[in-house]
Amino acid sequence: MYEYTFVETSLGGFFSEATHRQTIIEYARAGWRLVQVLPTNYNGHGKPTLYEIIFERKIENS
Repeated sequence: MYEYTFVETSLGGFFSEATHRQTIIEYARAGWRLVQVLPTNYNGHGKPTLYEIIFERKIENS
C-alpha cells in the first residue's frame, strides 16, 4: 500500500523564482517518489502558473 502527498508549487515567472526542483529534491530525501506534475491554474494566455506535484511512498506494514 502507498501513501500520497500533494504539493502546490510554481515553475517561476518574471517576478518569481521556480521552486519545483528544490521541492522534488526535498521530498525525495524524505523517501517520497515523484509520481506526476499537474498544472492547476492558468494565466489569461493559457500558460500554467501553478502546479501540483504528486509524491508517493510505500507504507511499511507494522
